[in-house]
Amino acid sequence: MDVPALIKAASAGLSWNSVRRFLGATGFNQQQLANYLDIPERTFARRRETGALDRRESEKLLRLAEIWEAGLDLFDGDETRTREWLVAPAFGLGNVSPIDYARTEFGGREVRALIGRIADGVFS
Repeated sequence: MDVPALIKAASAGLSWNSVRRFLGATGFNQQQLANYLDIPERTFARRRETGALDRRESEKLLRLAEIWEAGLDLFDGDETRTREWLVAPAFGLGNVSPIDYARTEFGGREVRALIGRIADGVFS
């Protein structure tokens, strides 16, 4: 999707279908995703019932999806290695896992920069 379409989708709130597709593609479970989105499991369950995430949660899911795609590129499409890398402590992020570091926009930018440095062969 292009940036205007992403902005529109996040503003409207991503559908629960988007959440299901993301979980299916990544292998993360609902608890891991709720954790990343910083919402309690009960709120996550309510989002499932209403059928959509709110704007903030949608933006965070889109950020994680972007990082997931960059990780897949880095690991040549290997979903297992990508998932393992996202949840393991990363030296280049002060031994914080990329998924935790990316909870904010600033952290997400740094995770994407780290992926770029690794892809370029820079020790990170």
